[in-house]
Amino acid sequence: MGHQIKPRIGIYVFNGAEVVDWAAPFGVMAVARRLDPEIDVFLISDSGTPVVATGNMLVTPRYSLDHQPTMTAFIVPGGIGTRTEIHNHRLLRFVRELPETTLLCSVCTGSWVYGVIGLLDGLPATSRKEADPSEPMTPLERLKVYAPKVEINRARVVDVGRIITAGGISSGMELGLYLLERHGYEEKFVNEVARIM
Repeated sequence: MGHQIKPRIGIYVFNGAEVVDWAAPFGVMAVARRLDPEIDVFLISDSGTPVVATGNMLVTPRYSLDHQPTMTAFIVPGGIGTRTEIHNHRLLRFVRELPETTLLCSVCTGSWVYGVIGLLDGLPATSRKEADPSEPMTPLERLKVYAPKVEINRARVVDVGRIITAGGISSGMELGLYLLERHGYEEKFVNEVARIM
């Protein structure tokens, strides 16, 4: 089959997390599990208590940051709440202390979290390219504020090795499918997941 690593995908959720940002990669893994039940995907919040995502969606995570679950990839979604999360020292420390083997992924403004830590310095990365009507700057422009040394990239998914950033609310689906590839699943498997979806 050619896959080396069984995906254990942890997705961080927080108050004001954009629903499609985290639900899309979760949904990809949920469908992939039908074909390979060893795939695991789960939600993590700061304290492990439920959070309220956009649209007032109440979400109950499986873990808190303190559980430090073993993960092959960690995804930080975007949403209005990232403006708070970039100052969440528990989250920033958690990301810094993840093992080198854990892929660091983001959807939309989730890349700001990696930006403020300095992980994107000198690297290409992306974020959402369209601003909400009330916003003077696009999230992509704001990424440059949080990470002045980042190389702005307008692609949907930008892979620089350990760090994979995806731009746009709906790009989480592409990130999910791409993560199956990065875990060594063959194109046929990934295409079948996409076909089912």
